[in-house]
Amino acid sequence: MEIREFVETLDREGRLLAAAAGEAGVDAKVTTCAGWQVRDLVRHTGMVHRWATAFVAEGHTSYHPDAGLPDLDGEELLAWFREGHRGLVDTLAGASPDVRCWSFMPAPSPLAFWARRQAHETTVHRVDAQSALGREPAEVPPDFAVDGIDELLLGFHRREKSKVRTEEPRVLRVRATDRPDTVWTVRLSSGPPLSERAERGHADKDTDAVDTDADVDVDCELAGPAAPLYLALWNRVPFPSVTGDASLAALWREKSGITWS
Repeated sequence: MEIREFVETLDREGRLLAAAAGEAGVDAKVTTCAGWQVRDLVRHTGMVHRWATAFVAEGHTSYHPDAGLPDLDGEELLAWFREGHRGLVDTLAGASPDVRCWSFMPAPSPLAFWARRQAHETTVHRVDAQSALGREPAEVPPDFAVDGIDELLLGFHRREKSKVRTEEPRVLRVRATDRPDTVWTVRLSSGPPLSERAERGHADKDTDAVDTDADVDVDCELAGPAAPLYLALWNRVPFPSVTGDASLAALWREKSGITWS
C-alpha cells in the first residue's frame, strides 16, 4: 500500500472511532479490551496520535516520550481526540517524503512507517470503539488486513520484546483463506519468532488436516478470512479456525499482546 492510502485509511478510521465513541458514551465498556471504558480508549489513542505527530512534525531522530494521558472527559475529551487525529492526518499528508525522524520497525522510510503504523493503530482501536456499541464493527478491508498481519508478524514480533516463545522449536502457520495462498510461516523458539510470508498453493485445501507448505512441518494452523484473522491475531476476536496443536493458539493469546511502554 502507498503512503497516501495509509493516510486516507487513518483519516477514515479515526473519524469512525470518534463517531462510535460519541454514540456509545465515555462510560461504555470496551468489550474487546478487558477493563477499559470508552474514555480509556479515546485517551490512549489520542495520546498515541499526538506522540506520532511529534516525531514527523518536529523531526525527533531518537525516542521521544509521549505527553501522557489528558485529564479530560466527555465532550471535551472527544473534541481533544478529533483535534489530535486531524493534526496527525494533516502532518502525514503534508510531510516531505524524505523527512528524517525516529521509528521503531523497518520501513521504506520514516514517513511510510508512521503512516502505516498509525493506520493500523487507529483501525484496531476503531473496532474497539465500535464494540462498545454492542453490534458488529464495520469490516476491515481484506487487503489492508493482510498488510496488518504482515506488520504484526514480520515487524512487531521479530523484535526482542516479543514474548511468543517456546522451549522447543515449533512451527505455526497463519493462512488468509480469502486471499489465495497467502500464508505466513512463524517459527517459534526460545528467541523472537521468525516469520516469513509466501503466496503459494498446497495440496489439501479441502481437508481439516494440517498439511505442509514445501518442506515445512507445521504444528498448528490459524486460518480464516483476512479481516477476522487480523483482528484475532490482535486478540480482538476468536481465531476463525485452529487445526493441529491448539496450545500454540493459546500461547499466542497469552503472550502476543502489544503493550504501551
